[in-house]
Amino acid sequence: MHERHRGGVVLAAVLLSTLVFPLSITGASTALPEMQARLGGGLAAAQWVVNAYNACFAAFLVVAGSVADAVGRRRVYAAGVGLFLLSGVLVPFVQDVGGLVVLRALGGVGAAAAVAGGTSLLAAAFEGPARARAFGLLGTVLGAGTAFGPAVSGLLVQSLGWRSAFVAPALVAGAVLLLVPLLPSSRGTGRRVDALGATLFTLGLSALLAALVEGPERGLPAAVGGLVVAALLLGAFVLVERGRREPLVDLALLADRGFVAYALAAATFMAVLVPLLVYLPSYLIAVVGLSAARTGLWLLMLTVPTLLLPTVGAELAARLPHTAVVTGALVLSGTGAVGLLMLGPDVTPLVLAVPFVLIGAGVGLTNGLIDGLAVGSVPAERAGTAAGVFNAVRLTLETVAIAVVGAVLAILTGGRLEGAGFTGAFHTVALSLGGLTAVVVVGVCLLNRRSTAERPRVG
Repeated sequence: MHERHRGGVVLAAVLLSTLVFPLSITGASTALPEMQARLGGGLAAAQWVVNAYNACFAAFLVVAGSVADAVGRRRVYAAGVGLFLLSGVLVPFVQDVGGLVVLRALGGVGAAAAVAGGTSLLAAAFEGPARARAFGLLGTVLGAGTAFGPAVSGLLVQSLGWRSAFVAPALVAGAVLLLVPLLPSSRGTGRRVDALGATLFTLGLSALLAALVEGPERGLPAAVGGLVVAALLLGAFVLVERGRREPLVDLALLADRGFVAYALAAATFMAVLVPLLVYLPSYLIAVVGLSAARTGLWLLMLTVPTLLLPTVGAELAARLPHTAVVTGALVLSGTGAVGLLMLGPDVTPLVLAVPFVLIGAGVGLTNGLIDGLAVGSVPAERAGTAAGVFNAVRLTLETVAIAVVGAVLAILTGGRLEGAGFTGAFHTVALSLGGLTAVVVVGVCLLNRRSTAERPRVG
């Protein structure tokens, strides 16, 4: 097959499969209220439907790149897409929340494998400016999946039922399997995979999420015990990685203050946006009384700016100090989060337009830009490693943020997301997210100031 044609096939396959992975995160939240009504189960069980997917995605993404190198990119990509397909098409057959959680966990593993294998295929298929354009398209598709996930899923849930929000993305990704035989094959390097590091990280993250999700129901001793176990496992992970010649995660990068500043900022944008995408649908449906379809349409005010504004952010970064652009965007998102104090049972889309657009604008102005700033803050020979660590930090903290917000809502509402209690709890979340961004703004400024001061002067 001609190399140019082969590259086109790789690009088409990876973009199509990548589109549905963020859609599966944000879209599933629109289905949660009806899913809970049909299958039963408490708030913790419903939270696991979201957290199981995110946790497995985050945990396995850390190791999936190494697995792709070891056994072959196409093999890992195909296995990931196949597992994601299987996890979605089996949803119509589950009869309880527990079965759905298991399928969501499998879907998260599949998505991580497909993302890691797909990005490796793209990097191998293109060079120079063509590679930059390909990854630019990849970022646009990821943004589109996030932006339109709630609206698409809302329409699916209202017309075909809650199960369709899981089945439809899987079928779209499954169509990619027809293209797999046309993708370039590659032999694995046989490089050893850090199985111990991967196991410790996965168990540590799972223990942390379990403490946050189950703690409100099981009580303080169980929550504290879970947090202690998580701390021990993650501490062991750090010790193991520091002693590895080829670590799963290069923790030395976390000593670079500039890199840490941008990674922390990127994680904060997602820690504000994604938990809102997960829990706002439940509020708008249960308290405001919207349908699933109207809920998805309202949320477009929150998500569309994330897709439309990256080019504006790039232009600002070309004219202003990078730290000013990032901290300014954080201020926008934080102000928008505090603006959600206007939430109430009689709220209108016009009232929510300002806070929604501010949050989305903050994320959109730095979408893609902040990735480049983080990777560009380290020496060129460590760029690939830095990209992996950056994505791992962002996705892990995003997953933890979803669980923390869920825990706060569960504690403050007594596990009942409805009525005045839900409104008051959401107001607390809004203030907390605003406070988080304020703290991170200060942290980013201090870290970047120290990072600049430590760089040797030229001339």
